[in-house]
Amino acid sequence: MTSKNNGLSAALVSNLQDVLSKRKGGSDESEEEPPSTSVAAKEEEEKEIDDDSRPIVLVTNGDGIDSPGLVSLVEALVSEELYNVHVCAPQTDKSVSSHSMTPGETIAASSVDIKGATAFEVSGTPVDCISLGLSGALFAWSKPILVISGINQGSSCGHQMFYSGAVAGAREALVSGVPSLSISLNWKKGESKESDFKEAVGVCLPLINATIRDIEKGVFPKDCSLNIAVPTSPSSNKGFKVTKQSMWRQSPSWQAVSANRHPGAGNFMSDQQSLGAQLAQLGRDASAAGAARRFTTQKKSIVEIESVGVAPKTESRVKKYFRLEFVAKEEEHTDEDSDIKALEDGFVSVTPLSLLPKMDSETHAAVSEWISKALNSDQ
Repeated sequence: MTSKNNGLSAALVSNLQDVLSKRKGGSDESEEEPPSTSVAAKEEEEKEIDDDSRPIVLVTNGDGIDSPGLVSLVEALVSEELYNVHVCAPQTDKSVSSHSMTPGETIAASSVDIKGATAFEVSGTPVDCISLGLSGALFAWSKPILVISGINQGSSCGHQMFYSGAVAGAREALVSGVPSLSISLNWKKGESKESDFKEAVGVCLPLINATIRDIEKGVFPKDCSLNIAVPTSPSSNKGFKVTKQSMWRQSPSWQAVSANRHPGAGNFMSDQQSLGAQLAQLGRDASAAGAARRFTTQKKSIVEIESVGVAPKTESRVKKYFRLEFVAKEEEHTDEDSDIKALEDGFVSVTPLSLLPKMDSETHAAVSEWISKALNSDQ
């Protein structure tokens, strides 16, 4: 009768009565389930709010986003649960890109899944990454409390700082008014292993935590970035030592490369040429008896010179291929306060770097005197 008066089916009425009876205490399980869901949602919401209030740390490096140094560093920062960790790092190895940027070109920033962190890989240099990360275009926040660049494979001591993409990333942060650290591991081929990066992180983590703590207190040194170099055996280090930049650097070694080892080295025709022009070019190349190749093997070097037949035949074009490698020099370091000496002695070198130009008074006076004489001699 109820179903006829209300226009509802008997089955629907039965279901409604069952729900009402459960609300009155008919089922203990139903009573407990909604509160559990509500509590879980509330806890998740509180966690998100808490995450937003944590200090933001931005991480980049020179070796690329998949490098073990960066991965180990981010894992450790996340596991601390003290920081809101963001990553903006190069897609590929840019370890010797120095302070280069890519203006006028489009670079891509692709999200990457790194547990506990917000991460993007960028088709640019470490400086691009930091500049983009701090611009507000990629991340919603205004700026982090600290930028960490590393941990990079290979020392960034001495003049290697000028080449280092990791040091440049930290320097770019300083240019933007954000305190920064650059960290490198004195990697030695045949001796170092990937697990050394985790040990290096363990060595540096107390200094990272102290840096963030003192930035928040306002007592961290102003207008400087710290370049940290960890010795080859991180767990056996002798402690931290404040150092100064040395004159040390690795020697650049240019090796000539054969064209047949260089992809596309023999392709001298433009894709924009017409079929007729291409056929004509092929004919000239085939009949160009003067197109010579000279191979000279010396030590590990192979030098190739290619002469390409073009109209008129009296003109030629020479193309050579080279590869750059840095070679460590065996030399004795005597300055006890230098970064490379401390590193070789087993200390963790900490070198303060400033944006202020360093010019001693004697050099300044010498340049002033030289300019005065040079200009007067031309008159």
